[in-house]
Amino acid sequence: MPLVNVKVIEGVFSAADKEKIITTLTEAMVSIEGENMRPVTWVVVEEVKSGDWGIAGNVLTTEKVKALAAGK
Repeated sequence: MPLVNVKVIEGVFSAADKEKIITTLTEAMVSIEGENMRPVTWVVVEEVKSGDWGIAGNVLTTEKVKALAAGK
C-alpha cells in the first residue's frame, strides 16, 4: 500500500489544484507499480500553516509562495 504524502503551504493551491495533485500522483504510482495497486494507492495533501515552513533559514508564507509561483 503506497502512501504519497504531499505538504503544501495553506492557501496556495485551490481544491481543483489539490484534486489534480492527487490524480496525477496516483497515475504516476500506478504507472510504476501496476494497475492492481490503484485501489490501495493513497495520496494525502496536507496544508502547513503559512509561516510554519522554512527553507534555508527563510520563513515561507502563502504570499511569498504565490509571488515565487508568479515569477517575482
